[in-house]
Amino acid sequence: MFYLFDVIVIGGGIAGCTTAYYLAGDGVDVLLLEQYEVNALASGANAGSLHAQIQPEPFVDFGERWARRFLPAIPFYAESLSMWYDIEAILGVDLEVSRDGGLVVAANANDMNFLEAKAALEKSVGLETVLLTAAELRDRAPYISKKMVGGALCSIEGKANPLLATPAFAAAAKDRGVVIEQGQRVTEIRRLPDYYEVQCGNRSYRALRVVNAAGTQAGNIASMLDGKIEMQSFPIQLSVTEPVSPLIDHLLYFSSEMLTLKQTKAGTILIGGGWPAVLDKQQQPRVKGSSLYNNLLIAVRTVPAVAAAKIVRTWAAEVNGNQSWLPVIGEMPGSSGFFINYVPWMGLSGALAASRITASLTQGHKPPVDFDIVPFRPG
Repeated sequence: MFYLFDVIVIGGGIAGCTTAYYLAGDGVDVLLLEQYEVNALASGANAGSLHAQIQPEPFVDFGERWARRFLPAIPFYAESLSMWYDIEAILGVDLEVSRDGGLVVAANANDMNFLEAKAALEKSVGLETVLLTAAELRDRAPYISKKMVGGALCSIEGKANPLLATPAFAAAAKDRGVVIEQGQRVTEIRRLPDYYEVQCGNRSYRALRVVNAAGTQAGNIASMLDGKIEMQSFPIQLSVTEPVSPLIDHLLYFSSEMLTLKQTKAGTILIGGGWPAVLDKQQQPRVKGSSLYNNLLIAVRTVPAVAAAKIVRTWAAEVNGNQSWLPVIGEMPGSSGFFINYVPWMGLSGALAASRITASLTQGHKPPVDFDIVPFRPG
């Protein structure tokens, strides 16, 4: 005889651990499989940004047509951020969640026109973004370079500590009865008449349903059942400074350059923005020198005081993404009982809403959200 779980969740990052947490809270018998250790990959290597607005970089790259297609994701991210701001009290754990607002700065009139167009699109789906003159920008963010001519503030954005978040959800999921097996790399998935069999080397596990929350490996996992989903992985890099006195109050962006800046509770400044890293001969992400140089150049151009802070570490990691930037959530076509939970680029931001939706769909229930999830269906 063998043990049959209700659900197997594949992936021990933020998506997998939150999905397991919500499922177990509904009384579902869950096994979570992670190929390395919980929070070992992108979920623990990101900058901890909590995003909701249209991101400047893809809007610049792909234009208004792309942005209009992305609009259904804004209520999704807004709901997820609302959940983030409540979760510390629910878990009873300090995750260093703060709601500081997302501030995009503009260097010239063209940048301001861009921000006006972006704000109008966001407003059309209920997200308020306040446009700021140069004087208003300096009043709210005196650390910004005086060369900036204005900006736009999205008040619901913030940050969390990714080194704390996933382990906290894993611990809470275990408290709810979830079995977590680490060091289990999925090598095969078989759909049998009454259940799924998931093979990890010489070990096999069985469940009535499966959730693919494998992040950068989600495409590979889906392909084991001949699923073709818009899922890719991209190597990017991030830098952190030594602790400095309080300086940056917001989650900061540059409207026409690749930049995010934020200051942590410990005083360190995280400098990112999606700059590309490289893959070595073993296909492991490595820091790219030119990306580091340009990232730091734009950071100092935007916040001159950053130049006085020493960089103590720069690292590279692979993140999951797709060109649409839309989440992929739901049952995979042609594979009844096999569900996808995939949030590209902004996985931490969308994790709570995506996992609550996935947990409901996996049980055959209507998700407790008031926005349309049809644009996120796989396939």
